[in-house]
Amino acid sequence: MATAAEFKALDNPIWHSLTTRHARFGQGDGLARRFEPGIGPLAGMMEQSAEAYRALSDLLSPGEAAALFLDSAPELPAGWHSVRHEPLDQMICEATPAARDWEFRFQALGADDVPEMLELTALTEPGPFRLRTYDLGGFLGIREDGRLAAMAGQRLALPGFTEVSAVCTHPDFRGRGYGLALVCAVSRAIVALGETPILHVLPANTGAIRVYEAAGFTLRRKLHLAVVSPDSSRA
Repeated sequence: MATAAEFKALDNPIWHSLTTRHARFGQGDGLARRFEPGIGPLAGMMEQSAEAYRALSDLLSPGEAAALFLDSAPELPAGWHSVRHEPLDQMICEATPAARDWEFRFQALGADDVPEMLELTALTEPGPFRLRTYDLGGFLGIREDGRLAAMAGQRLALPGFTEVSAVCTHPDFRGRGYGLALVCAVSRAIVALGETPILHVLPANTGAIRVYEAAGFTLRRKLHLAVVSPDSSRA
């Protein structure tokens, strides 16, 4: 059972992932950190302040944007602009998804599968997925006729919690229960390691939310998804 402090850390999940269990994948200091560019654009700050945004700016290449999960609306200092800002649902699964006898097999995905994973995520857009995102681990896929039909894996990892992410199904194979099966399988693997599964989803993605609810996830709280970038004219 997660402690009250561990639950509180979920209000700033990227920061607490990058300063604890995923520190080895991060860049930055005590004010701002980001995942290595090959893994993805997610970044976090200890708290929103001009100093933290300045530290984050130092981690970004010219024209590059950072994706933040914030517990309040972005408070951008001068020299920054918003690329995107919208609500984000944080969901949690506090009961182990029931074991089911699926009619298909799960396959562990790794480095050799990255080209197909990149192709599938580019087509379905489940969220940022880059060349080294698979390094975060826990990725499972379902193949049909030799093709990668669906996949899901893990992303943020902070004490007591691991995030289910990159849940997607090729349009040719939708309606077969692959998404639910993968969410349940990845979540059960997380629970087996003594962690509680969480995930993040846009409220407008009602189809995905129905799948997550069927797997046992419930809404924990609303966050803010903010994609922000320093102005190109900054010194």
